[in-house]
Amino acid sequence: MQPRQLSLKGRALRLLGMREHSRAELQRKLAPHEQEPGELQRVLDDLQAKDFISDERAAESVLHRRSTRLGAGRIRQELQAKGISAELVAASLASLKATELERAREVWRKKFGEPPQDAAQRARQARFLVSRGFSGEVVARVLRLDD
Repeated sequence: MQPRQLSLKGRALRLLGMREHSRAELQRKLAPHEQEPGELQRVLDDLQAKDFISDERAAESVLHRRSTRLGAGRIRQELQAKGISAELVAASLASLKATELERAREVWRKKFGEPPQDAAQRARQARFLVSRGFSGEVVARVLRLDD
């Protein structure tokens, strides 16, 4: 017995049931399953008209899930990879700027907990924070010993 093939709409709804997706993300994931030209656009237009697809909600979801562990740089990359518009990315990241230092300090505290003892440890801690998407200025403030 052969498994039943899901329609494009069924596949889209299954993906949306797992988490929020941007329109561009759904388009990329569903394109290989499109049977006839234009079918995917019609399905996505229908889902967007019914408010099942929202780039704003997808951006909020990424911020909510990732902002406690990542800096604005990495979150910007994730939002851009999901096909979110530059204006929406900028608006979403504006809310993170105020808490960037506190979030970086918390990430640093969970990973290291104590100030670096030498230059090698300091460089290791700085690389860790930069790889998490925190800016060089924020990293310098977190690792500053006189704070």
